[in-house]
Amino acid sequence: MKKEDCSNTGCTAESCPSGECSSAKPKSMIEPTHESNRIKKVIGIVSGKGGVGKSLVTSMLAVSMRRLGYKVGILDADITGPSIPKMFGISKKASGNEYGIFPEKTHNDIGIMSINLLIEDEEAPVIWRGPIIANTVKQFWTDVLWGDLDFLFFDMPPGTGDVPLTVFQSVPVNGVIVVTTPQDLVSMIVKKAYNMANTMNVPVLGIIENMSFIECPDCGKKIPMYGISKLDEIAGGLGLPILGKMPVSPVLAELCDKGDIEKFDNQFLTDAVEHLDVFLKQSMK
Repeated sequence: MKKEDCSNTGCTAESCPSGECSSAKPKSMIEPTHESNRIKKVIGIVSGKGGVGKSLVTSMLAVSMRRLGYKVGILDADITGPSIPKMFGISKKASGNEYGIFPEKTHNDIGIMSINLLIEDEEAPVIWRGPIIANTVKQFWTDVLWGDLDFLFFDMPPGTGDVPLTVFQSVPVNGVIVVTTPQDLVSMIVKKAYNMANTMNVPVLGIIENMSFIECPDCGKKIPMYGISKLDEIAGGLGLPILGKMPVSPVLAELCDKGDIEKFDNQFLTDAVEHLDVFLKQSMK
């Protein structure tokens, strides 16, 4: 129906009570973060399935951007499988006041919020229904006192269910990075995440492949454990850049187990770090 056909005489596109005007804009579902927060970029780390290393990639990107001098936070949106605090060696519970909740800080001043920082027993299962989980993630955005941040990384749960949908609808996500692995499932994994982001009008910044290879400790040869990767072909077809290919690294795994992820040697995500650096600087011009 055209605006001039609207039965509500004298209404405007913005105030049409019946929504009949074709130019009337749908109401935004974006929730404002806490009034004390100033967050420049929200980056979602996503995948079409679990077990591909989203939390690892999220942590490594956060540490890398912090090393460049940026102010960084991580929102652990994987409520039923939180692992971020463990990687950073954080066991202290989060605190708060009448204004909101304070994120815990890592050794290098990265803000962390995770459900494991709010429950007594970090090994206790979170047996909640989808809407409660999604609302908890939303509260991590609206009620946590993040302060001034250049980057807030969302470690998203796998798939395309309640939580990813809630985040994309309620949070002004500036872009997502898709994490995948080299198996034949890669096409499905990448395209599920890519198609959901497109449906929600969220830019896909690129792809990171985890477990791409293992490096022989004697000769340095790179061995593709899961066969030859098809990522180049798939990324090219979608017009997406490959932001990194990470190996299976016993050293990195040990650092995560010890809570020392901030000590890792970043040589595999250089392109991703440069991409995020440029992404932020371009928006500030």
